Amino acid sequence: MQPIFVEPLTVERVTIKIPDLIPSLQGTKLVHLSDLHYDGKRLEEELLTETIELTNQEKPDLVVLTGDYITDNPSPIYNLALHLKYLESRCGVVACLGNHDNYFPFSRHHVVKALTGVGIEVLWNAIAYPLGSALPVIGFADLWSREFRPQPIMEQLDPDTPRLVLSHNPDTAALLQPWRVDLQLSGHTHGGQVVLPGLGSVPSLMQPVRHHVPKSLHPYIPILRECARVVKHWEWGQGYHAIEQNQLYVNRGLGTYFPGRINCPPELTVITLIRGCGE
Repeated sequence: MQPIFVEPLTVERVTIKIPDLIPSLQGTKLVHLSDLHYDGKRLEEELLTETIELTNQEKPDLVVLTGDYITDNPSPIYNLALHLKYLESRCGVVACLGNHDNYFPFSRHHVVKALTGVGIEVLWNAIAYPLGSALPVIGFADLWSREFRPQPIMEQLDPDTPRLVLSHNPDTAALLQPWRVDLQLSGHTHGGQVVLPGLGSVPSLMQPVRHHVPKSLHPYIPILRECARVVKHWEWGQGYHAIEQNQLYVNRGLGTYFPGRINCPPELTVITLIRGCGE
């Protein structure tokens, strides 16, 4: 179903302190995009064009994409890739995949083929060095794929080396606590899509409700069932979060599910990295 409530794109600007960031990377600018859901229903062509134009106007050092490029049928990914090839940055575009990019057994193949075909580096439990060896970028398998295996990847890195992590589902921030994560970039939640001013997103408000409703009834209450299925940690549903020694930023995404977005506009995130201790 088409979304009813549509809000204009918002550009969010954040500055993130990275311990041990070398001087040559001081002021590095990232543009973070997520959850495009390019399927003819959930992302308007005009919004996609605007997003790419604004990204290029920022003249980023690196563009990072954190998954859910499609919704179910993977065939639209090839047309989406024709748009994404116009993204411009000094060090290219790197991406991880989301749960919808694995919707069918063959979906991942098509998504990876289309994105790599336009020069986007797709990371699936892998490390890349678009910004140099002093700031590796790790892209993990989606949590729901059952291939999310951080230990073999994290143990390849010197613990004194700062690193960026791309992981579609923000719940992985809890699983990554044993390792250094200077900045994790995620999406998946769409920010909850409906946010009540002064209270928070509707899914986050359902968390305390769940604790007061007998578990035996949860499967029969759709909103409780669906919110819990999407993520466990709705308190990390959007924006910046300091999680013990690590840092997480969750992008609200571009695509929109029915009924739409209220006080939760689609997001383009501009992140500036500076040397210093995290918040």
